[in-house]
Amino acid sequence: MATWAWILIIVVLIALGVLALRQRRAAALRRRFGPEYERAVEVQEDRRAAEAELREREKQHALLDIRPLPEDTRERFALEWLDLQEHFVDEPSDAVMAADRLVYIVMDARGYPMGDFDTQAGLVSVDHPQVVENYRIAHGIHGRALARQASTEDLREALLRYRSLFDELLRASDDEAAQR
Repeated sequence: MATWAWILIIVVLIALGVLALRQRRAAALRRRFGPEYERAVEVQEDRRAAEAELREREKQHALLDIRPLPEDTRERFALEWLDLQEHFVDEPSDAVMAADRLVYIVMDARGYPMGDFDTQAGLVSVDHPQVVENYRIAHGIHGRALARQASTEDLREALLRYRSLFDELLRASDDEAAQR
């Protein structure tokens, strides 16, 4: 075989190796982030850019000190949730405001940065990709409630969606404590 044929074979093998590596990395991100992977692709409108963003979230997340909550703190937060949920019947808007505050407080207690909402949601998505979209939707309804543009049904939906993240944040404490 001619030298150029060997060079061509080597180039093709390298290209196939690079392609296989990219596919494995994409599959790993898809498994880790689930629906958040598809959302990132949709928002970015480019798969490579979305994957780069998700990898960047993982890098930023690795720098955080996400910690489990002590048992007494978890119990206190759970009681606070029950209290705000009971008030939903009489004051649904106030209950959603309280749910937003409580989720914020729990996230802060766990060690998530509490600045810009989009950055915060992105970092939460690393640990909780299945419920982060619920958090985004609830936060949007919260904003409409502040402007008095949310119906009671909207407020009910927000409370349920906040609850999904709240439960994950408390449950994650158990999982992480068992791993340590």
